[in-house]
Amino acid sequence: MNDKKFDINGMTCTACALTIEKQLGKMEGVQSVAVNYATEQMQVTYDDKQLDIKAIQDAVVKVGYEAIDASKEEHQEDKDASSKAEKHLKYMERRLIISLIFTVPVFYLAMGPMVGLAVPSFLAGDMNILTMAFTQMLLTIPVMLVGEEFYRVGFKTLIKRAPNMDSLIAVGTSAGFIYGIFAIYRIIYGYGHGDMDLVHHYAHELYFESVAVIIALITLGKYLESRAKSKTSAAIKELMALTPDEAIVLVDGIEKTVPTTQVKVDDLLVIRPGSKIPVDGIVTEGHSTVDESMLTGESLPIEKGKEDKVIAGTMNQTGSFIFKATAVGDDTALAKIIHMVEDAQGTKAPIAKLADQISGYFVPVVILISLASFGIWLLLGYEFEFAFRIGISVLVISCPCALGLATPTAIMVGTGRGAKYGTLIKSGEALELMHKVQTVVFDKTGTLTNGKIEVADLNALDDETTLLTLAASVEKHSEHPLSQAILKYAESKGVSLNKVTDFDAVMGHGVTGTVDDIQVVIGNEKLMKDKDIDFAGHRDLINQYAKSGKTPILIAYHGKLQGVFGLADTIKPDAIRAVKQLQAMNIEVVMLTGDHQVTAEAIGQQLGVDKIYAQVLPGEKSDIVNSLKSGDKRVMMVGDGINDAVALVSADVGLAIGSGTDVAIESADVVLMKNEIMDVVTAIQLSKATIRNIKQNLFWAFIYNIIGIPIAAGVLYRGFDILLDPMIAAAAMSFSSVSVVMNALRLRGFKPKLVEDSFVNQNDVQMMHQNENQKEDNTQSEVTAVTQNKEDTKMNEKILTVEGMTCMHCVGRVDKALNGIEGVEDVQVDLEAKRAVVKTSQDISNAIFEEAVETAGYEVTEVKG
Repeated sequence: MNDKKFDINGMTCTACALTIEKQLGKMEGVQSVAVNYATEQMQVTYDDKQLDIKAIQDAVVKVGYEAIDASKEEHQEDKDASSKAEKHLKYMERRLIISLIFTVPVFYLAMGPMVGLAVPSFLAGDMNILTMAFTQMLLTIPVMLVGEEFYRVGFKTLIKRAPNMDSLIAVGTSAGFIYGIFAIYRIIYGYGHGDMDLVHHYAHELYFESVAVIIALITLGKYLESRAKSKTSAAIKELMALTPDEAIVLVDGIEKTVPTTQVKVDDLLVIRPGSKIPVDGIVTEGHSTVDESMLTGESLPIEKGKEDKVIAGTMNQTGSFIFKATAVGDDTALAKIIHMVEDAQGTKAPIAKLADQISGYFVPVVILISLASFGIWLLLGYEFEFAFRIGISVLVISCPCALGLATPTAIMVGTGRGAKYGTLIKSGEALELMHKVQTVVFDKTGTLTNGKIEVADLNALDDETTLLTLAASVEKHSEHPLSQAILKYAESKGVSLNKVTDFDAVMGHGVTGTVDDIQVVIGNEKLMKDKDIDFAGHRDLINQYAKSGKTPILIAYHGKLQGVFGLADTIKPDAIRAVKQLQAMNIEVVMLTGDHQVTAEAIGQQLGVDKIYAQVLPGEKSDIVNSLKSGDKRVMMVGDGINDAVALVSADVGLAIGSGTDVAIESADVVLMKNEIMDVVTAIQLSKATIRNIKQNLFWAFIYNIIGIPIAAGVLYRGFDILLDPMIAAAAMSFSSVSVVMNALRLRGFKPKLVEDSFVNQNDVQMMHQNENQKEDNTQSEVTAVTQNKEDTKMNEKILTVEGMTCMHCVGRVDKALNGIEGVEDVQVDLEAKRAVVKTSQDISNAIFEEAVETAGYEVTEVKG
């Protein structure tokens, strides 16, 4: 059996994908076929002894589409796919603009006089009725021409007996346009025979405005869909950008810069501080720390020395080293992740739209009813015109405007409301799926936690100011992230730094130095043992830190232990509340992390999650997500890093934290721009509200058809003399559309409904960073710093008026710029008010705020506070 991937051209909805699957599924030799409408790709497993690629392509062409062998342009696939999507988006934008240009005047001419609006004199009055009719027709024709795809695809699928939404549009608007022409002929006849009653009658039976409005509204929906689909290949491009274009290779002891693509296995490469690692390999000389969080999720940088492995795409930090290439090109760990993302995107089935499913039965039934009505009334001896009017009435009242609007209008309003809450939902499919989510899987680092190493606890055995002064003075000379965390903590306490001599960084263990003739040792237990520092009496404290997920860092001077720092990646303030809210909604909460088991369990217990998976690699995250999906369970993945990209696209719904990497954001279906975990709850509740709204819309879209079609067909004419002529049919169709739109607009009042927070024990929050053995006064200060989340009364507050923000992306950029300023503890950006409220732990000049915001592309016009 062979597996083959094809790019499919010509699909316009999920019914197209189903048509192709049905056609290929009937072929002998085809074991399985999956067509992904979202990515416009098809995966086929077939017996190459019975079939070849051309036979498969011919079968696709037979049903009206095009299949292109994806492997022929394998290296350009993503670039071409992106270019293709962008071109199609521009094409849909042009179609929408042209449609609106001609639809607005024809709608005005048709509906304006009914509400007392004036029309040009050459179109007003009895003598200009024919001119008015021709003008409306001429304005409608360009709208139909730019919407020719609806007719080409709609009639083609109808002929192939696989009708879709385009078929409904084609049949309904064609019927309306044809009847409009028929009405023009009757107007001409009335003028010619002096029958002004006939002229006036048919002057009100022109349905050109209905045709134009239907096409324009459906084109708007197609444009929004194209805009969402244009981002499908962005994640792959972001992943590819991780690998540097060039590498430094040692050739006979001489450094030579070459393209990364030319690096071969066993080549020796040189890596300097701050540079990305181009290929996988093993360190042969030197040492450094490497940030692997984008691949492993491990929050702490990893020490690298001789014989240690390094991975392509990771970032070197402090030192230089030489390593031997062991995997290049498609064999690197990063390349395998890229392929996993491609496979996950290719096999992720799109949601079958309810309207498309219904249309498969609705269109042929309506056509049969229309033809049957026409034929029956002719057989009963009625005139052709009478029978024709009844046949057209059936088609006009069943025109799919409301059906076509039912889903997209609710999705448009729902996604817009989500944006108000800083929740960017990329597609209607994601919005539909979220309401079925039964399990939410969270990445830990940067998602549930802040992703930054901080001093969570300090047990000082000596005077705290003295201890911090000595520690910070020594740590200032180290670039290690743990050292920087201690230094930042000390600076926040206002300590001054002294001169250091004899500084030494002990690889993997800590640092030493002399401050005012005092020898200071800061590091792990191994360093203390090497320096003959006795810490046995504090073993319980050290173990307690480790069990609670903190990294214990010991400080000694005067030859004995003087204190222990507890460093940790702290939990986000709203994480516990979000977990409990999800559990109150009967949703299982799972945490995945690349951290060690002890750390993971400590964080998981503090959060109260249902399941914990520790030491998980990127591929394993995807496997766990897939295993959780077994048994038709809907799973949402929430993450922020490159290591989450595969799991994000593997899940039914992928949700990225806005402060995370571009890859995670592009891979996800939903993005939280405000970086607040509680917005996960908001997104799910918004989805539930939107789905309820869609079902209500579909009800209103069909109730008129269910009542109106029998009346239009004349079932009440013989007994009650009740007949629904095309004008009333069109009015009913229009009213159904108005009902759908008005109902969808109710979503603008959506607010998340949260359960009472009384069950969230505030002691749980305090215990996140509290150590049982810590002195009470230290405990209180540390707990307050965490639980109050920067609401300390000593904090300074400034209110910035920011000009230039237009969307939540702008809010995210301003938020990121201000949070990057040293001393800033909290930022709240309000798009509507055009302001940012900034809380700081120290005095910061207004100029620094202005410069940061200006660098982000915006302007601060006023600073208060």
